[in-house]
Formats: sequence, C-alpha cells, structure tokens
Amino acid sequence: MTLERWRKIAEWPLIGASAIFLIAYSVQAISDPPGAPGLLLEDLIWVTWAVFLLDYIVCLSIAPRRWHWFYTHLLDFGAVVLPMLRPLRALRVVTLLTVLQRTAGRALRGRIVIYVAGSAILLVYVAALAVLDVERSGAGRIQTFGEAIWWAFTTITTVGYGDYVPVTFQGRVIAVGLMFSGIALLGVVTATLASWIVERVYAQEASRQTATVAHIDALRAEIAELKGLLAAEAEQRILDQEDPDARSGV
Repeated sequence: MTLERWRKIAEWPLIGASAIFLIAYSVQAISDPPGAPGLLLEDLIWVTWAVFLLDYIVCLSIAPRRWHWFYTHLLDFGAVVLPMLRPLRALRVVTLLTVLQRTAGRALRGRIVIYVAGSAILLVYVAALAVLDVERSGAGRIQTFGEAIWWAFTTITTVGYGDYVPVTFQGRVIAVGLMFSGIALLGVVTATLASWIVERVYAQEASRQTATVAHIDALRAEIAELKGLLAAEAEQRILDQEDPDARSGV
C-alpha cells in the first residue's frame, strides 16, 4: 500500500476521531466533571490519541524515505508524543491540529478564505480550552471559558490587552503557539490577497493584449483589402489605356 492511498483511507476516520476528541476535551475542560464521567471523557481522549498513533506508525512504516518523512512531519510526531507527557497534558490539542494541517496542502486558493476563517475559529476555541484547563487550578485570572475565549481572541489577533494573562508555564507555552499561529494566518491572508490582485492585473493585461492583437489583425485585413482594390483598379486602368476602343464601347 502506498502512502497516498493510506492517507485517503484514513482521512475520514481521523476526522471522526478529531470530532470525538474535540467534544470530549471541551466537556472536560469547561465543566471538569468528577468521578466516572470524568474518567469516561479521559478514556475517549486516549482512544482518539491511539487512532492518531496508529496512523503515525503506519505512515512512517510505508513511507518511501522514512527519515525524510519523519523530519517533515514533526507536528504529527508531537501529536503522538505530547499526550504521554503528563505535565504538558493541555498540549494534546496538537493532535486535533494535525488533521487541519493535513488538509491545508490540498486547499485551493478559491477555498483559502474559508480555510483561514475555519482555522482561526478552531485555533481560538482549542487554545481557550487548553489555557482554561491549565489556568483554572492556578492563581491567574482566567477561571471561566468566557475569559479564556476573550484571551484567545486578543492573543491570536496580537492585540494583547493584558487584562487576562496566563501565569502557568503550560499556559504561556500555549500563548506563544497561539501568537505564532495568528501571525501565520495573517501571512496567509496577505499572500492570498496579493495573489488575487496579481491575477486580476494579469487578466486585465492579457485582455488588453488580446484586444490589441485583434485590432491589429483587423487593420491588417483592411489594409490587405484596400491593397487588393487598388491593385484591381490599377490593372483596369492599364487595360483601358492599352485598348481605347474597349473603353468607348466600339
């Protein structure tokens, strides 16, 4: 089996696992249910992690150049390693972002706006969940999901009012990642807009060049027609001069 074929087979199962993860982690981070419900959510999260671990192992084993694939898919590696590190438990959101990163390479420019908007919303949401998960038990001001969402919005837009700031190490790591993500999304928007403007200018220039070429061809055709008429008239005059009787009708 080729790597591309496996990716096509695994794409929808990974999306389903990501959806289950997002729901389970949302409930866990926002309400933090105790007892059996909390354990069930934790088990669901680990099951989704196992799906991504399986996908990573299969991709690495069937990749034609394994070391090259490993170096070029460090985000996937982080997705399967970070959940095992208990101090970095909140960074398991990287697992969810791997599906988003995998589909990004196939996004056409016509869908970039939708992709960027969806990416921004998803990043804000998962970052809010992650920072709430680690800050709620600390001495910081981020204690509710609403405060976490507000912090995520101000951070990804690089505004940073400073009214809500993470105080834990994990929270600051999440903040740094969200800042870089905001800068990257802004770069994508700028590059897409610039590409659209260049394409529009090129289309207008091509249209003008096409119109100019058509106009020149029309002028050439008219000139050729005029030359034909002048040549016929000159030939008729020569014939009239050589046979005056034909001109007088005798």
